[in-house]
Amino acid sequence: MTASVAPGGRRPRRTRPRSRATFASVLGELLLTAGVLVLLFVAWQMWIGDIIISAQKNDEGAAISQEWAQNPPPKPPPLVKADDGATYYEPVIPKAPADAEQLGQMHIPRFGADYNYGIYGGTSRARTLDQKGIGVYKDSKMPGEVGNFSMAGHRTTWGKPFNQLDKLQLNDAIVVETPDGWYTYRFRTLEYVKPTQTDVLADVPQMPEQQTGEQYITLTACSPLYSLAERIVAYGVFESFQPRAEGPPAALTDPPPPPAAPSV
Repeated sequence: MTASVAPGGRRPRRTRPRSRATFASVLGELLLTAGVLVLLFVAWQMWIGDIIISAQKNDEGAAISQEWAQNPPPKPPPLVKADDGATYYEPVIPKAPADAEQLGQMHIPRFGADYNYGIYGGTSRARTLDQKGIGVYKDSKMPGEVGNFSMAGHRTTWGKPFNQLDKLQLNDAIVVETPDGWYTYRFRTLEYVKPTQTDVLADVPQMPEQQTGEQYITLTACSPLYSLAERIVAYGVFESFQPRAEGPPAALTDPPPPPAAPSV
């Protein structure tokens, strides 16, 4: 007995019965979709979002700097004559900011000509580090003040303002801008410490019992990248204060020196 053939000489197609969705298959698809969404969120949080947030923060900083530049400048402080005959401006010491209150703007030419990050009071993640930018430690000294002007910032995520701390080189400028003017510090050294080593925030870093009469700056962030195991700490020393009436300091108008050649 021969099988029947459809008109035109073609055999009829046999349709396979569709498999019924089971709880396990639906759950598997949901988990797969959730995994993809998690990976996309991680990519956004650690790379794409950082790029967007960083550009936004720098744009906001540039707008603030421009606004301060357009306001009538405060009267400069009197000039002081040093023992060697040179004259300099005694720094205007700003008032300590309240939690999440703005103190100034941070410029680090080594990080790019457009690097312009806000500095705010406090180091809580919820109010300052995640939302605002760079945070000033409680009990920190202020820019230009004798002691240690100490700050914290993210090295990854939320715009990562301190992502490139390990790229700083000797004598690189670290400039703090306020409505009064610019405070220029010069980078000196970098080290890695345990999170419990809070003496890096002392008036003389790591020497809480000492007083030298010098002005220091300390920048801290988590290390290594994407880890809380250690802290990367960058130290600098105060160089000068330039009142707003004098315009930006040379540290911001002159390009930073090229990176040093690797030792062989």
